[in-house]
Amino acid sequence: MKIVGVFSLATGLWHLLAYGNLHNNERILFRRLWDEICQRFDLILGDRGFTSFFDMYLLKQRGVDTVLRRHQMRAADFRQGKRLGRHDHLVPWKKPACRPDWLSPELYAAIPEEWTAREVKIIVAVKGFRTRAYVIVTTLLDSVLYPPSALAELYFLRWSVELRLRDVKCILGLDILRCKSPAMVQKELWMQVIAHNLIRALMLRAAFVKHQSLARISFKGAVDTLRQWAPLLAATARRPALYRRLFQKLLACLARDLVPLRPERVEPRAKKRRPKNYQLLTKPRHLMGNLPHRNRPLRKLKKHD
Repeated sequence: MKIVGVFSLATGLWHLLAYGNLHNNERILFRRLWDEICQRFDLILGDRGFTSFFDMYLLKQRGVDTVLRRHQMRAADFRQGKRLGRHDHLVPWKKPACRPDWLSPELYAAIPEEWTAREVKIIVAVKGFRTRAYVIVTTLLDSVLYPPSALAELYFLRWSVELRLRDVKCILGLDILRCKSPAMVQKELWMQVIAHNLIRALMLRAAFVKHQSLARISFKGAVDTLRQWAPLLAATARRPALYRRLFQKLLACLARDLVPLRPERVEPRAKKRRPKNYQLLTKPRHLMGNLPHRNRPLRKLKKHD
């Protein structure tokens, strides 16, 4: 299954979801959410996979601005266009000559031959970061209201969506879908999304009541704390006064479990524990037969006269 999610940058809640099979492009799944996006959001922050001439223009016409990373297939020449500052310019984007299949001929003809986009080159001076420089493409054209430093800080927060997906897949256990039928897999996915949003809402409540930063409250800590408190809260559900006192103590526990403030920390993607050296089960178990020992391969018996 391939999924595309839209998260709130402020609260971390999972607002929109589109899913398909392995052969569906993420940009195609993203277009299914446009109607809902235009009703709820004013700005889309995404990676280079969603950078497209038609997508950015059509979203802008619907009132949604975009801040994306330049696609690797599109060149950026800061000697051209209208210069706004160092490594900051307005450049005309020309319409591709080939009409994509998802775009109707009428809509393709209505799109102008070119429109103006803004490109900003960001130099990363943080030691240990893999990316040293990248180019942001945006429809926010005012360099006074949206200076390059603000765009760089905003795009730096884009990594938070990867952390939200990690919370759902690793902490809530959605990395392996256990159901067998497509209908049950979809239900399993939606249940995990609902569970994620409920935990996020509880963290938001704790941050608001206890005057803590939402970004500092641990999602894993919130899950563990809620699992420990759930039986006690369920036992006092019919005693409202006691339930409210316990709930306030739960919020206090969540607000105390803070993640250390580590800005610009380098966290390489690496596994802490090595996997066991067993063979992969590539067939049903009754067809797999006798498996050799993981350290001693099965040798064929030789015939002796």
